[in-house]
Amino acid sequence: MTDIIQYKCPSCGGAIGFETEIQKMKCPYCDAEYEMEAVRELDESLKNEQSDDINWKMETENEWQGEDEGMHVYVCKSCGGEIIGDENMAATSCPFCDNPVVIAGKFSGLLRPDYVIPFKLDKKAAIEGLKKHLTGKRLLPKIFKDENHIEEIKGIYVPHWLFNADADANIRYRGVRTTSWSDSNYRYTKSSYYSIRRSGSLVFERIPVDGSVKMPDDLMESIEPFNFDDAVDFQTAYMAGYLADKYDVAAEESVKRANERVRRSVEQTFLSTVNGYNSVTPEHTSVQVENGTVKYALYPVWLLNTKWEGKTYTFAMNGQTGKFVGDLPVDKKAYWKWVGILTLIFSTVLYGIAVAVL
Repeated sequence: MTDIIQYKCPSCGGAIGFETEIQKMKCPYCDAEYEMEAVRELDESLKNEQSDDINWKMETENEWQGEDEGMHVYVCKSCGGEIIGDENMAATSCPFCDNPVVIAGKFSGLLRPDYVIPFKLDKKAAIEGLKKHLTGKRLLPKIFKDENHIEEIKGIYVPHWLFNADADANIRYRGVRTTSWSDSNYRYTKSSYYSIRRSGSLVFERIPVDGSVKMPDDLMESIEPFNFDDAVDFQTAYMAGYLADKYDVAAEESVKRANERVRRSVEQTFLSTVNGYNSVTPEHTSVQVENGTVKYALYPVWLLNTKWEGKTYTFAMNGQTGKFVGDLPVDKKAYWKWVGILTLIFSTVLYGIAVAVL
């Protein structure tokens, strides 16, 4: 069994968690509030505590084989309940007493994040964000909205690698200018082709690449940007009351995606300087990256996974800015109903125009 960290209220002994509105630790039982600096000192003292080392050799005839691979058992210090999770679980809440817990050792050594952006928006704001996202969607199945378990939305700190680098780039574009004219007999079109070159240097700071296999990359990029001005040095206290995973995609494995983001940014930036053409197409891009460094950070995300007719739909909200994204199912009956209505309206308008002309 692996021990867990749990922050106790010095006043009443209740489990305390991070409160987004006041950006402090707060006890839900006696309403006592604690500054993060005080909790930091408590965190340092907890690191020096040692767990019991009592071993019993038990004879068992039936042991699980294979089913428990990669799973660990954690013990809640409030109620003694056992929490089962995978090797990447770093913070959660006890399913028996609902007290927030942080897994000891998951944020130490090379696994310890450099920064964390604390949650600015609470669960209530996340639920309201989801309701707003569902509002006004005429083609959304009513039963999907009614049966969607919005109370199950969870706050999770998603691991991110932050890449810093200098980039030198050279890009060649193909530009086309088209002019048209006509006379009494024909219409003429002339196309002129140009080779356009752009070169320059760009400095990239904190390019985010999520380090979790479970998180869809496009979903995480869709709720960007995060404002790094709110980032603070990592403390485990910020994890209390939220879920958190340590990274399971190493920084080295994330370099390819970071390079792709650098390349796209360079092409878009340089393209914005090319004007006066009807169309512009990149033909060759050369990017050299130097002075690359990487940091490890945790970003706040509200997440909900729900199923509809065998398909999983994932909704995510930026826990700092409130940006909300997520695909929605379409009610096929409602879709064809609206197609019929629009077709009828369009046909009526055309008939009216024809009558007016006649």
